Amino acid sequence: MDPATMVGQVSSMVGKSMEQTDVHSARVKVFQWQDGVFHKVTLLFALLVLAGLFGILVSLAIEAIPALREFGPSFVWTNVWNVPEEKFGAVIAIYGTVVTSLIALFIAVPVSFGIALFLTETCPAWLRRPLGTAIELLAGVPSIIYGIWGLFIFAPLFSEHVQPYLQGAFGSIPVVGGWFSGPPIGIGILAAGIVLALMVIPFIASVMRDVFETVPSVLKESAYGVGCTTWEVVWNVVLPYTRVGVVGGVMLGLGRALGETMAVTFVIGNANRITGSLFAPGNSIASVLANEFGEASPGLHVSSLFALGLVLFVITFIVLSLSRWLIRRGTVKQGH
Repeated sequence: MDPATMVGQVSSMVGKSMEQTDVHSARVKVFQWQDGVFHKVTLLFALLVLAGLFGILVSLAIEAIPALREFGPSFVWTNVWNVPEEKFGAVIAIYGTVVTSLIALFIAVPVSFGIALFLTETCPAWLRRPLGTAIELLAGVPSIIYGIWGLFIFAPLFSEHVQPYLQGAFGSIPVVGGWFSGPPIGIGILAAGIVLALMVIPFIASVMRDVFETVPSVLKESAYGVGCTTWEVVWNVVLPYTRVGVVGGVMLGLGRALGETMAVTFVIGNANRITGSLFAPGNSIASVLANEFGEASPGLHVSSLFALGLVLFVITFIVLSLSRWLIRRGTVKQGH
């Protein structure tokens, strides 16, 4: 081949290679620019959430300063809420919030576990989808609907059929009998806890079902292959594998129960006192805010309501922190 021709071919190949390199470099620059824009946009969204959370906390703290300055730390454990005399304490509302939420979890967790277990392990294939869809639809029912149903349907039935039975069964037992003392009027702490349980069951059951479905089939099939029963498979395979998700679902339900407003306001009785009986009317932080904020006079009353909101914020933060600690502990155990 003629040397001049060879030189021309080499020059052409070098030119094409340089053009390809330039095109590749341009594409890399475009991709880097797109990644940078995407990173900044997503970072902005995350910072907006943090800014909103910080803004809520700061605004609550600023508005609550007059009440906290007047009553000091004793605001948290003072058992009084007297609007005419402007004496306020949070312990009544805290008691109602915590007790109703614990009652809701006591009822909702085992029921949700049973629902999730049935849907993932023993439910017929033709029933699994419609039943799962129905549970998810229950999660979308507005809370005021639960409240109206609780006040006009559940409370009369509860006072007529359930409360007398509970008093007859547990009323003579020391200590426990005091929990079921008082007139069976249908509304109160226990009624609010039951309505809350009905509200959080769809959330907890949906999360449990989703995490149960993440268990690899080979693990369960291996357990069944060596002769394990369904309960043994669930207890020794499914639950250890999904412990983190189950804890997260329970804490999600607890967070919903702590902040629920309208349903609790309808059925808790809205009485600013602590009697120790689950049948007695009470109050929660959310119900106090819903009932009094619209008519509160400026000054200590409004500031005390903001302080209650701040207390609820702190309680929710503690619950979420506890859930994160439990999840992290479960993850560490799985790693070991």
